[in-house]
Amino acid sequence: MSEPLYIEHKGKAVIPDARFKHVMAIALDPRTNYREGIVRCITSRSGDLAFKGNTDRSELHKINGNSLECFEIGDRLNINNEEKVLSSLLEEGDDFIGLEDPDIWIDRETDLMHIYFTIPIKPVDDKEKTRIHLGHAVGQDLNSLEMTLPVLTDNSKSRAKELSVAPVNKNGFRYNLIESKDRQTDILYSVVQVAIAEDMGKPWKYGKIVFHPKEHNLSWIAGHASPGPLFSKDFIDVGEGKLLGVINGCEANQKVGDKIKYGTFSIGLFVYDYENGKIDWVSESPIIEDSEAGKNGNRAITFASQFVETDKGEGILYAHIDDSFVRAYTLKAKLLKSILPMKFIL
Repeated sequence: MSEPLYIEHKGKAVIPDARFKHVMAIALDPRTNYREGIVRCITSRSGDLAFKGNTDRSELHKINGNSLECFEIGDRLNINNEEKVLSSLLEEGDDFIGLEDPDIWIDRETDLMHIYFTIPIKPVDDKEKTRIHLGHAVGQDLNSLEMTLPVLTDNSKSRAKELSVAPVNKNGFRYNLIESKDRQTDILYSVVQVAIAEDMGKPWKYGKIVFHPKEHNLSWIAGHASPGPLFSKDFIDVGEGKLLGVINGCEANQKVGDKIKYGTFSIGLFVYDYENGKIDWVSESPIIEDSEAGKNGNRAITFASQFVETDKGEGILYAHIDDSFVRAYTLKAKLLKSILPMKFIL
């Protein structure tokens, strides 16, 4: 029997809090040795996670931990200028359901913290046309953030969430990755799209779709795809101008009566050519499916949001399970290499 590609840590990485039954989407600050960060907390949930139509209302809260395996939820994240920016994005009757799914990026030249997050807005007259913007705030740390206009706004054709920050390419800009959308007939797919960033704090541009579930014969990622954390070359090197990372995938939707039922979400690998903004390879099957996912009778969800290197060729991947709690997994580069195509093994 082959060795598992990951080690699932016992318990929850974020300590349960009396204020919140469900937490998800952890993001950590590398300048604190990954002991401080942000987590998305669900304040209310309507509907069934397994079916389209559920609404989660969210807040972003600070977290801190004495180790990489155990974090406590702190105060709500305060962002200056938030009310002013959000009001500029809202139209009469719009329903803003709270900031979601944060990412933290530190500018090594200025030491400024940039955070990115989803801004979901539901029009009161058409719940099918939720607008999803990629918001942005900047400051010295989590206590001094100021919100700017979104770096990407929903333009009806594309939307932006779930950021993966790519290195600067040889032309001096970044081909970042985001989760976007593409509707074909009556099916709405989540796709991986390039976001062209010349300045990490100013508006970006939408680039091309680089992974579309409909165009690949991969059942585990046939309905929805979302980019996850990219590994550094120190952890695993897959070639010049390329990085290995994790990609979140979901099986194709199913129609049950007059409802749309979502499939299982799990985690796989992909190789990203950040010089040219294209995905070279996606694993044929997922590498992580949590042991508790789906046990509550709902849709099984294992969705990665953060990776922390802890030793040479070893690190911890954080994912949320069933949109309810955060789990940690140990990954080892030597094991991940065992499923890579030979051309990416150096």
